[in-house]
Amino acid sequence: MQIPEDALTNHVVTICLQGGATLGPFNATWSKDKGGDVRELSREYDRFLQGGEQKRFKFHLHDTYSNSVHTLIVDFRQITGIYDHIQLSS
Repeated sequence: MQIPEDALTNHVVTICLQGGATLGPFNATWSKDKGGDVRELSREYDRFLQGGEQKRFKFHLHDTYSNSVHTLIVDFRQITGIYDHIQLSS
């Protein structure tokens, strides 16, 4: 199944921290037309895990369900995992 790049995707993001605490879950929506850093958060963290330096610390997750924005300021050194559940829209 191929999804067009401009398709709307609904994410539910949970961030696991060292020591067992979690942040979230956060509802977030992304499409080519609607901004937000939900995809960039996962991509940046993946680069960090592969040995890259963290370049961004602030991410904005746009929640269309509640018409709000979650602003996350995170230090990847304190994160043990990011769970991104994606619901695909047709």
